[in-house]
Amino acid sequence: MTGRECESEAGDVPPKVWGRVVGIDPGLNVTGYAVVDPGPRGAIVVEAGVIRPGSSDRALGQRLDHLYRNVLELLTAYPPGALALEKVHSHAKFPRTAILMGHARGVIVLAAASKGIPVFGYAAARVKKTLTGSGRAPKDQMQRAIQTELGLAEPPEPHDVADACALALCHYQIGRTLRGLKGL
Repeated sequence: MTGRECESEAGDVPPKVWGRVVGIDPGLNVTGYAVVDPGPRGAIVVEAGVIRPGSSDRALGQRLDHLYRNVLELLTAYPPGALALEKVHSHAKFPRTAILMGHARGVIVLAAASKGIPVFGYAAARVKKTLTGSGRAPKDQMQRAIQTELGLAEPPEPHDVADACALALCHYQIGRTLRGLKGL
């Protein structure tokens, strides 16, 4: 797996890959992403990494602009059929976290909309249940499930990338299940 800052040539836009899913774990300091394609034996990671909008000493608008531009570049370089995004979760003790997460999600949804890419939101418990069978699976169990499903030599790092892989895999598996049901 490689990580990089997203950059692409404006005139060099590949066509959408309909089975491709981009998973994004949104954050204002670090945003993880993973590009997952269908392969002959299941999902494969094409690209994964992090976008670093900056630390809290940068203005919120600057961080959101950086995130937006980098997500646009990612979606241009690896045009997916769908984008899987973590739903906002809130805790009564940390309402500010949910609000800031909402800002990050907003610019990601905007970037996808500008490219005509449908966005699917998944709660953390749904992702865990889809990948492990338990909505309360611990981090290490999730890491092993991601590693196994993607055929990786090691679990993906950092955790932002692992979470993005999990989101992409969740959407990929749900889509595969739905396609199988339609064939009945």
